[in-house]
Amino acid sequence: MHEEITVSRDVDAVQIPSGDSIVIPSGTTVMITQALGGTYTVATQAGLARIKAENADAIGIDVEAEKEKKEAGKIAMESGKVDEAVWEQLKLVFDPEIPVNIVDLGLVYDCSVTGEEGEYEVAVKMTLTAPGCGMGPTIAADAQSKIMMLEGIKDAQVELVWEPLWNQEMISEEGKMKLGMI
Repeated sequence: MHEEITVSRDVDAVQIPSGDSIVIPSGTTVMITQALGGTYTVATQAGLARIKAENADAIGIDVEAEKEKKEAGKIAMESGKVDEAVWEQLKLVFDPEIPVNIVDLGLVYDCSVTGEEGEYEVAVKMTLTAPGCGMGPTIAADAQSKIMMLEGIKDAQVELVWEPLWNQEMISEEGKMKLGMI
């Protein structure tokens, strides 16, 4: 990581932290600053942007290998382990500016699973580190997508909430260790 890459084609991205959709033009020099949870955060002269795995070929990542990983990622759940599987999927979602997953950041306030085998519905309430962060819808959609990768999930809803307000005390011990806070 942190090597300069020339974008091979125009690529759709999300500007960080505004959450605005942008296009990074072909020939732009970028640097991958984070590759976690199936997305790529790149630094450009205009600032940071997030690129989805499906557009990774534009930055030299093998898209076919990424598609195979996604298919292989369709996770079969053991009976009675649905809650655990959902939480594990949420640990694959990252804030594009922070190398800690949303669970260890303390952003997930509630996660409930209802239904029966093959027909589960999941409802997640989560927050962001800052109420004005434009990346909220992107992170919530990423969380929903990861949950829907689980076999037997019929629906997943991810709601952004603002109470209680997030603070650094909500970060798990593991998250604090990754951030060098302890």
